[in-house]
Amino acid sequence: MRMQNQLKANNKIKKSQLLFIGSFLIFIGLFSLSWDYLIRLKDEIYSDMKISMMDKEVKPSKISITNDTITDAPVAENVNASDNSNNYVIDYSKYLGVLEIPKIGLKRGFYDIGSRYNNIQYNVTMVEGSSLPTVQNGNLILMAHSGDAYISYFAYLYRLEIGDYAYITYAGQRFPYQIVNIYEVEKNGVVAIRRNAERTSLTLITCTKNNAYTQTVYVAELAI
Repeated sequence: MRMQNQLKANNKIKKSQLLFIGSFLIFIGLFSLSWDYLIRLKDEIYSDMKISMMDKEVKPSKISITNDTITDAPVAENVNASDNSNNYVIDYSKYLGVLEIPKIGLKRGFYDIGSRYNNIQYNVTMVEGSSLPTVQNGNLILMAHSGDAYISYFAYLYRLEIGDYAYITYAGQRFPYQIVNIYEVEKNGVVAIRRNAERTSLTLITCTKNNAYTQTVYVAELAI
């Protein structure tokens, strides 16, 4: 009788152990199957990119480069137009591409990553790791100063709202983007770009108006 009780107890222990092992294996299997999905979901929510912005105020008197002296950028086709904010004609064929935001009267060229004029001290700047509009599901990231200096090309971005349009002209084509997200991030050298990785995007970054401690991120998606 005593031996039978012992055998029953041992059987219960073995069943419990088998149940535990089985449950653990099922958990591992489900976790493995869902891992790819979780990674994809994370990528769709945001991607972190290290972007450094100048913290010091830049005086207009320090700027000596003008559009007329910039000649080393790749040529984009059929992108010549006059800039309504100036009394002279800008030759946009000097630039790799052109950013336009009609709502705030902005039209500004930008240079290739490898150009020495792709610098926030001179121009709207393309961030390393950007993709041009012809790259499906890519993200073109541009940054510029806000404020009232000569180079504060993004001074009026704060007027933009979700639903507004921005345009990129590149390689003779004009690509329309619609803003889908606007948010602020701490100015610490890392900008979290929250975008849908399955959409072709344009991201604009500048210092937040009246706030020295944050940057504002404007995410737009290709509207075609």
